[in-house]
Amino acid sequence: MSAVKEALAERSNVTGVQYSPGLEGIVAARTAMSDVNGRTGKLLYRGFDIAELAEKSSFEETCFLLYRGVLPTRTELQQLRHDLGEQRVLPPQVLGLLRGLDPTATPMDLLRTGVSALAHFDPDVDDMSTEANVRKSLRLVAQTTTLVAAIGRMHRGLDVVAPDPSRTVAADFLRMWSGKDPDPIAEKVFDVCLILHADHGMNASTFTARVIASTLSDMHSAVVGAIGALKGPLHGGANAAVMEMLQEIDSVERADQWVREALAQKRRVMGFGHRVYKVYDPRATVLKKFSKDLGERAGDTRWFEMSEKVEKVVLEVKKLNPNVDFYSASTYHVLGLESFIFTPIFALSRMAGWTAHVLEQYEGNRLMRPESEYVGPPDAVYIPVEQRG
Repeated sequence: MSAVKEALAERSNVTGVQYSPGLEGIVAARTAMSDVNGRTGKLLYRGFDIAELAEKSSFEETCFLLYRGVLPTRTELQQLRHDLGEQRVLPPQVLGLLRGLDPTATPMDLLRTGVSALAHFDPDVDDMSTEANVRKSLRLVAQTTTLVAAIGRMHRGLDVVAPDPSRTVAADFLRMWSGKDPDPIAEKVFDVCLILHADHGMNASTFTARVIASTLSDMHSAVVGAIGALKGPLHGGANAAVMEMLQEIDSVERADQWVREALAQKRRVMGFGHRVYKVYDPRATVLKKFSKDLGERAGDTRWFEMSEKVEKVVLEVKKLNPNVDFYSASTYHVLGLESFIFTPIFALSRMAGWTAHVLEQYEGNRLMRPESEYVGPPDAVYIPVEQRG
């Protein structure tokens, strides 16, 4: 063993520091938000199975559950829907800022900038009380709905559609995206998609939000950091990559050979495997059914059939199951959404979880400050610049 390795090993023994790449297996926080059980394929929000919430709940009800820890009464749910509707209007200065930027820029970059700008117009921005932070949380969910839809319109060279406070988050987003009223089935499917993506334990973006909140920075700063983390292709960007892959495959007949060749060339097939789940992602189960049903309803099942072929080959060759990103791609596509907006939609949904986690972090805060393992030279000798040649 070299002198460097001996010194590092000795330091590790003295400090008791245990290195875990990617913090795998490290418990960084205790949370009552969601429980991700990778062995059984169960996902719970505040104790409720995600499959039951997908069947019976709504995104607004799920937001209330994450924030308050209980299901709302009828009156409380009506009030929440009213509040989310009334607060979807964006400050004109934020829309003006977006119009002054390149509309074809990466949508997640525009979203990050837009959410950061919202802080300047939030009436509670400097109030760190629990009540004010709850109001900011709801306002962020509401305004992100309009912000993502506006970015989608601008990106396509279309006029921004104003929000309608009487509608649900799902219905109003689809209306602002397309300029047309969505049918009830599309609204229900998209509503469930928002529920499925609302929270997922200590994922990278949620951890980022909690780290920022642990410094007692403000709510907007925490979620802007989370947006930056979600942008990465190993996190929220995967569903757009899945759709681009399906478009490259182009036909059901080519799917089998395309995937086998890609895997043989060590190319990454997006939408498979998960850091936590060792069995089928419970969210993928719901989305797979949506992908199939929507395709049949639209009279175009090729995206689902391609996806199913890809899933079969990856399972056979790599023994990997699809994650939430895989079937969300074809589901969103059949809903009329384009791949460039997939990750911002993820952010819209996850805004509920991020803000709920930030609220929880504030309640029992301790500054996040993990150790690091130094791997540089232990005894560098300084040589004056005149003697360095």
